[in-house]
Amino acid sequence: MKLILKGHEYEIKMLLNLFFDNMQYEIVDKVCDIGISIKSIISDELYEVSYYEDGILKTVASFDKSIIDKMPYDSLEQRKISKRLLKNLTYKVAAEITNKNLPWGILTGIRPTKIVHDLIKKYGKNYEIIRKILREEYLISDEKIHLMLEIAESEIKILETNKNNEINIYIGIPFCPTKCLYCSFTSYPINKWMSHVVQYLEALEQEMRYVSESLTSKKVKSIYVGGGTPTSVNAEQLEMLMKMINKYFDVKSIEEFTVEAGRPDTINANKLNILKKYGVTRISINPQTMNNKTLDIIGRRHTVDDIFYAFSLARKAGFNNINMDLILGLPGETYDDVKETMNQIRKLNPESITVHTMAIKRASRLKETIDKYDLTKDITIREMIDMVYKEAKSMNLNPYYMYRQKNMVGNYENVGYCVKGLECIYNVEIIEEAQSIIALGAGSVSKIVYKEENRIERIENVKNVEQYISRVNDMIERKRKFFQNPENNIYK
Repeated sequence: MKLILKGHEYEIKMLLNLFFDNMQYEIVDKVCDIGISIKSIISDELYEVSYYEDGILKTVASFDKSIIDKMPYDSLEQRKISKRLLKNLTYKVAAEITNKNLPWGILTGIRPTKIVHDLIKKYGKNYEIIRKILREEYLISDEKIHLMLEIAESEIKILETNKNNEINIYIGIPFCPTKCLYCSFTSYPINKWMSHVVQYLEALEQEMRYVSESLTSKKVKSIYVGGGTPTSVNAEQLEMLMKMINKYFDVKSIEEFTVEAGRPDTINANKLNILKKYGVTRISINPQTMNNKTLDIIGRRHTVDDIFYAFSLARKAGFNNINMDLILGLPGETYDDVKETMNQIRKLNPESITVHTMAIKRASRLKETIDKYDLTKDITIREMIDMVYKEAKSMNLNPYYMYRQKNMVGNYENVGYCVKGLECIYNVEIIEEAQSIIALGAGSVSKIVYKEENRIERIENVKNVEQYISRVNDMIERKRKFFQNPENNIYK
């Protein structure tokens, strides 16, 4: 496809990709006589997007630019509106040509509810106006608008409690029994890397100590230990980690302490008792599916029975806030497979489920071998999402946070559902980018949020475990330089 961009350099390829599968794009100066061309124009008079086949105009959409120019917006707001209008016109042209309608309209970003929060700040809870804007300017379906508003309402209850002196802590444990087919996270097979675990934890303690001693003016609101699979390490190493966390952070005063115990094959009674002993309030046991055949395909190396057993151990250990992750669109899975997964989840009755739509991630084995697998079609994914929403509601689980990823099947969403009052604080804070998160460990990224300036700064750690161990002082120095820079005001 040839793209002719006049009067702007806005990126429209991402939106076009949702309509035209596997299309290659080339920026050119004029409409071509052979093939498909899309011309996108911003002039003094109008916005216009037109579609050509072999040089012949097939359809066009336009908007009078003078209407926008007369509105009292500053230059930044003008730019946002200009980009949104161009995407709106691009969508309308592409939808007419392909006969496709996308439930998320022109949205390609990962945090759709941020738009709702911004609109609430501007219009209050006048949902009639907000719905109208989301429908007419963003072209979002009524179904997704309802979901956005439902989630935003839930998030507000957490976001309104935020205090300026609060931070959240993320601790990365990058080890796993095996790497799943779809996974792109920093993750190392525990059997091969067991000899590095203690060294890793010792390096992690150095970084933990520095953060604890440097940010004494800050109160920790939540701690999230992720990975990898943190419970991949043995019981002695897990207790070492828990002791470190309790030593450097006031666990008793935080609002939430989550540990990803994701793989059932890494869980036993001893490890669960250790987590409970050291103040963990929320864990995840993540089946992804309750279909043994699919578990084998994706490389999980555990069975559905193992999931039930691990869950029962967690209940016996006293955990009353358990999340379970599921993925819709796993290779070969049908609507009936997902329905059966929900039937099995219902028997366990977890306090929350996080439902992911399959994303083909660049660094995953699935991306490298995608031709070998039968992936779920768009229409089936939509049916799965609708069914899971209804099933979650029937289990008294309500949507409380949401995010989207690049290369998701059908351009859909990931949604967290939970029992009212047990919303995961960390999930809301990281998705809405409402509070700073200080991240420790290999592959982690700290995000320092400056709400008044509408600015976020990032501090990255190296991904490689051996490099993290040998260069932990460099990781600490990165944080020190940032924290001690007067322009960053991290201590205020």
